[in-house]
Amino acid sequence: MATRAVLDVVADSAIKGESSWSHPGWKVAIASSFACMAGFGSILIYSFGAFIKPLSAEFGWSRQTIAVAFASASFTLGLCSPVLGWLLDRFGPRRVLLPCIVIFAAAFGSLSTLHKSLPQLFCTFILIGAVGNATAQLGYTRAVSTWFRDRRGAALAILLTGSSLGMVAIPILAQSLITEVGWRMSYVILGSLPLLIAFPIAALFVRERREEVGMRTNAATPSDASALKSRAFWILLATLILGAMSTTGIITQLSALLTDRGINAAGAGYAVAAAGAASFVGRLSTGWLLDRFFAPRVGMFLLFTTSLGLYLLKTAATLPPALVAAVLIGFSMGGESDVTPYVLARYFGLKTLGLLYGWAWMAFAIAAAAGSILLGRAFDHTGTYVGVLQLFSVATFVAGALMLAMPRYPDHSTPVPLS
Repeated sequence: MATRAVLDVVADSAIKGESSWSHPGWKVAIASSFACMAGFGSILIYSFGAFIKPLSAEFGWSRQTIAVAFASASFTLGLCSPVLGWLLDRFGPRRVLLPCIVIFAAAFGSLSTLHKSLPQLFCTFILIGAVGNATAQLGYTRAVSTWFRDRRGAALAILLTGSSLGMVAIPILAQSLITEVGWRMSYVILGSLPLLIAFPIAALFVRERREEVGMRTNAATPSDASALKSRAFWILLATLILGAMSTTGIITQLSALLTDRGINAAGAGYAVAAAGAASFVGRLSTGWLLDRFFAPRVGMFLLFTTSLGLYLLKTAATLPPALVAAVLIGFSMGGESDVTPYVLARYFGLKTLGLLYGWAWMAFAIAAAAGSILLGRAFDHTGTYVGVLQLFSVATFVAGALMLAMPRYPDHSTPVPLS
C-alpha cells in the first residue's frame, strides 16, 4: 500500500507538470517532430509525386508501374510495422530508430543509381518500406506518450507536425532540385536529410520516461490479444483502411493529377504544399480538441472533411478550387494522424502501444498501397481520376459514420511503473 501511495504521488506530480513547458516531455515531443520531418512520411511520400514524370520519361514506365513500386514500399511497411512496434516496446526507441534511419537514408539515396530494371526499383522500395515506419511517427509515438496523460493529445500533435512541415517543404524542394540538378542528384540530396537531421536528434533527445521518474497510466491495460478482440479496435481499423485507401494515394499523385488538368508544375507543387500547411494546422487543432472532446467524434468530423475535399478535387480544373480541396484533405489527414495513437492509448494503454499501433499501421499501409494502385490503374485505363475520386469520397464518408459506433473510454486511471 505504501509503495502504491508513493507511485500515486509521483504520477500526480508528473501529470501536473504537463501544463508547464519546463516539463521534459515537451523537449522529447519537439525533438521527435523534427526527426519525423526527415523520415519516411516526409521524404518518400511527399517527394514521390515529383519523381513520377521524370522516371516515366527516363525509363518508359507507366504510372501504374511506378505506383506499384510505391505500393510495394507501403505494403512492406505495413507487414513490418507490428514487428517494429514490438521491438520498440521491448527495446526502446534509440536501439530501433538509429539503425533504421541509416538503412532508410542509404536505400533512398541509392534510387539515384536506378537503371531500366524493375527488380532494382521494387527491391529498393521494399527495403525502404521495411524500415520506414521506424523513421516515421510509429518510431516516436511510444516515447512521447510515456511522458503525458492529460496533455497527450497536444504532445502527439506536436510530434506529428514534423511530417506536416515536411509535407510543406519537401514537394517544393524536390521539384526545385529535379529542375536544377536532375532527378538522380535529387535522390542523393533528399536521402542525406535523415542522416543530417533525424539521426543526431534521435540519438540525443528521444527517450522514454524511466521507471524512477514516470508512470504508465494504466494498471489494467489489456494485452494485445484482448485488444484485438475489442469492438473499438476493429472500428478504428475499418476507418483507417477506408481513409488510407482514399487519401494517401491522392497525395502521392496530386502533383501529376493537377498537371494533367493544365495546372503548371509550380502550381501543383504549391497545392501539395498547401495540403501540408493545412495538415500542420489540422494536427495542432486536433491535438487541442482531443484533450477536450471525445476522440471518435473528432475523428468523425475529420473524415467528413476529407470526404468533402475529395468530392471537390474530383472536378477541380483550375488552381483555386484545387487549393481548397488540397487544404480540406490536408487538414483532415493531419488531424486523423493524431486520432489513431491517441485512441489506442486511451482505450488500451501504453504497455503494448507500439505493437497495437504497428497492427494499425499495417492496415493503414496495405490500404494505402491498394489505393495507390487503384489510382494508377484508373488513370492508365480511363485517362482520368474522376471516377475513383467519387468512390473515395463515399468511402471516407462511410468511415466517418462508423465512428458513431465507438464505445466509451474504459477506466484505466491507476498508474503503474513503466517496467
